[in-house]
Amino acid sequence: MNLEEKQLSFDYKFRGRIINLRVDEALLPNGATATREIVEHNGGICVVPITEENEVLMVEQFRYPYSEVVLEIPAGKRDGDEEPLEGGKRELKEETGATAESYTFLGELYPSPGYCGEIIYMYLATGLSYGETNPDEDEFLNVKKIPLDVAIKMIMNGEIKDAKTQAAILKAERILRK
Repeated sequence: MNLEEKQLSFDYKFRGRIINLRVDEALLPNGATATREIVEHNGGICVVPITEENEVLMVEQFRYPYSEVVLEIPAGKRDGDEEPLEGGKRELKEETGATAESYTFLGELYPSPGYCGEIIYMYLATGLSYGETNPDEDEFLNVKKIPLDVAIKMIMNGEIKDAKTQAAILKAERILRK
């Protein structure tokens, strides 16, 4: 069965600094039409930085949509047409002050494919060295070192709720175990 849908029309409802919102009319495989609400996002990058002591360098920050402090790996949005790896290096340095000797691509993550076109590019970073942080002017972070095995337990018991952090740490652990 053909599963593809075809865009018939679109209407932007909002254009912002981080996202655009549009409403599309789509032709369905059976010939009917449906409305699709779409969030456009330039994409993001996340990095699992692993220390020599097998710890994950993580950040705590207040996440406004949830009204809570969330424990995450360093991450951020791509700047324009920035290459994902360069964005990952930039975010790691800005948020933690760290740079890495080696990066391993962990894949792409579609965080909410039902309505959002964002793609998050995930990396493992090893061979860390440390310098000064340089967060964005509206970004306030606490940097934490969490042993990798503890981070896995925190994911499995629901203490780490962020999807990109869960997926990237679990993938990184699998790679490091080999």
